[in-house]
Amino acid sequence: MWTLLVLIFIFSSTISAQKDIPDDFCISTEEQQLFDRINILLEEYGKSPLETSVSLFYVAHLHVDDLINNHPDTSICNLSSWSDKGEWTACCHNPFVPQQDCMWDKPDELTRYKYRGYELAAYFEDEFNVDSVICLWSNSKQVLDMLLTAGNFEKKKWVCMGVGMNEHYVSLWFGQRPDKANETMLCKTNDMQGVAITGSSPGEPVTYYLVAASFGDLKDAKEALRRFKKTGFKNASILSEGQNHRVYLDQFNDLKEAMYEKKQLPYTYRDAWVFKK
Repeated sequence: MWTLLVLIFIFSSTISAQKDIPDDFCISTEEQQLFDRINILLEEYGKSPLETSVSLFYVAHLHVDDLINNHPDTSICNLSSWSDKGEWTACCHNPFVPQQDCMWDKPDELTRYKYRGYELAAYFEDEFNVDSVICLWSNSKQVLDMLLTAGNFEKKKWVCMGVGMNEHYVSLWFGQRPDKANETMLCKTNDMQGVAITGSSPGEPVTYYLVAASFGDLKDAKEALRRFKKTGFKNASILSEGQNHRVYLDQFNDLKEAMYEKKQLPYTYRDAWVFKK
């Protein structure tokens, strides 16, 4: 009997340890930036911003690592699939034989977050950044329905979110209950693209830029700036960070003011977005 109790205790402790998020777990500045941009997008549509969830950040990290290293998203298996190369339940998620529980249960399986998780994932063959992700998703009705809990997601109410990014994959996880785990911590090294992106610290003034375009080549950015100024945007300028050059039409100290000005833009500027720094 005592032997049985000891074995049960050891087995239970092992399971518990597997659900502990490593003490050195951290998120990149670019992941934090995408998290912030998603919240700005939600506010533009009248939605409340989401809380950070270190558990969902961790699950998102594990999944993008699995996707880039083990490629479970091959053949008929889509981006919500998981390989058999880790300490999780493997599954091939596809429209013909959907295994939704495999996705929904991952936060509970891998962390102490006991609730379902819902993933939005994307693959980019070529180089991408936060701007290109937002531009792609903000122009997709299917994605917006998920972000804004509309359409097939109208019965959901997101409370928290986590983000994972690497060279080719982006993963967003949403939860409908608060996460009681510790807060997320920014990594001390540069982000996954190798570009040092500066974020604002609590108490520091924040500026909101109404960005019209983003370029990897400064020459292209300067040409776009010339065109914007010619069409009447006298306050337009370039915000450069590493190899990313954002051309903005104006800058503001208040998010609501930036959002209002965005709504006043002509239809040709429908892809413009608000960038916080």
